[in-house]
Amino acid sequence: MKKVPTDTWVDIELFQNDLKDIDQEFITSIVSIFKITQFFKEIGFLCMTNDATYAYGEEICKWLSLKHDPKRPQQINILNGKKIIQIDSGEKFIVLLTDDGLVFLASGNSEWQTNNTFRLISTGNDRFEMISCGYYHLLLLRKDGTVFAMGENNWGQLANISHSSYDNLVDTGLNNIKIIACGGIHSLALTNTNEIYSWGWNEYGQLGLGDTNNRTTPSLVSFPDVSINSKIKNIVAGGSHSLFLWEDGQIFGCGYGQRPINDNEQDAKVPTKIPIEIVQSVACKNYHLTSLALDHSSHYYAWGRFLNKELVPLKKLDGQLKSFAAASVMQYKTPITYGLTSTIETYESHVTISNIVLFNNPDNYDVEFVIDDKPILASKCYLKMASKYFSRMFSGDWKNTDSVVINDYGYDTYYSYLRMLHDDYIRIKQSNIAELIDLANCYGDERLMKLCRTFIQTDLNKQTLFTYYPLIDKYEIDEMQDKLVQLTIKDVLPKITNNISKNKKKIRKFLELVLSERQSFLN
Repeated sequence: MKKVPTDTWVDIELFQNDLKDIDQEFITSIVSIFKITQFFKEIGFLCMTNDATYAYGEEICKWLSLKHDPKRPQQINILNGKKIIQIDSGEKFIVLLTDDGLVFLASGNSEWQTNNTFRLISTGNDRFEMISCGYYHLLLLRKDGTVFAMGENNWGQLANISHSSYDNLVDTGLNNIKIIACGGIHSLALTNTNEIYSWGWNEYGQLGLGDTNNRTTPSLVSFPDVSINSKIKNIVAGGSHSLFLWEDGQIFGCGYGQRPINDNEQDAKVPTKIPIEIVQSVACKNYHLTSLALDHSSHYYAWGRFLNKELVPLKKLDGQLKSFAAASVMQYKTPITYGLTSTIETYESHVTISNIVLFNNPDNYDVEFVIDDKPILASKCYLKMASKYFSRMFSGDWKNTDSVVINDYGYDTYYSYLRMLHDDYIRIKQSNIAELIDLANCYGDERLMKLCRTFIQTDLNKQTLFTYYPLIDKYEIDEMQDKLVQLTIKDVLPKITNNISKNKKKIRKFLELVLSERQSFLN
């Protein structure tokens, strides 16, 4: 299985202070972002557009032999043509996973031997589907379920060897694995049969094995006070703790600060239940002593030690937060990305009450939309009030239906649209504009159509002209005609003329076109 992103998307406005010097046209082209931070030191950003991957920041540019420009991120040529699906980082190194299973590593630490560029870790026929970074080590999950490790091994975090390994992959001996996770100096793995293994540093009981002894071989974790009657959904790890999220929404933690604050001992040596009901997702970083969780009602929670202050008990965060990155601002005064995260351009209609609690809520729904075998949960009553299209359909063809299969649109597009109906936020990018504008036209949603037209008008330039023209023509977006004329005269015609002048055959073809359309030209 490929790593499911912690945040479905984040608002690019969260990073406005970090990116304030960058040209706005470039910022609107960013489709995903990763902020590189280490022990609260900001190293920089990796920014992905539809066409390339860019580095921004003095430190990350230094790692890659690039010259940092405060006004323009630098393109990473070695990654041209590569689609990045996961990013993680440790102390002075960053790791990327591509959709074809290749792993690239860059570092400011000479032990990784990256030679000031991205080093290809995958060799031969090995292809990987998940990566995870600790402070000084790295886990890689091969597509056949085998786990490998690299890096420092002073606390046994690589497993089964007595030395560090920056050159070669170390086979941990674990097979049939579906999820891996690295804490600061410890490692976790979840098998396809619902078993959890842990190894490495264990000073605070973060391995969940009932003691504080380090382990150099993977050891089976048990839940002594409960019986596991649900599958494990996810495992994550912080600097000195581990978290285990079950499919039924229960969450357990072990290690630093995972016991109730009024206990005599605040560290948990075995997995201990965290008192949050029906958790959807959880997040923490390998160098943090804190945790964040999102429940089924879209409320965010935080606990742990923030910015070297005293241990803080579990608390619900105020405000209508949209992402873990947004929640992190409340704790650290600056946003943090928990892995590679898609960005959005957000548009609001300034409603004062959010109905997001009615969206995708397993406790309150009576219809599911199924796209590519994945459901999106909703309330018919609310949708009928929010949309004329749904009001008509749920009073007609879909009146007695509790499951609707959607074949015309992708999962991400339909999810974005349904979410917009609940909280007035919409994700619009080059990659989904065609589907969204078609959906707006089909569903008769004038608000969405207006937002799509606004986005195209904002993003229309000489690079995107031929991307958007078919949409402008098909949906008769007349208000962009003046801009089309300007771009054509300024940027397109000179290039066509220059190209034609160098080739006699092209001149003849151009004249044939003019003659065939002579009357149109004359008019």
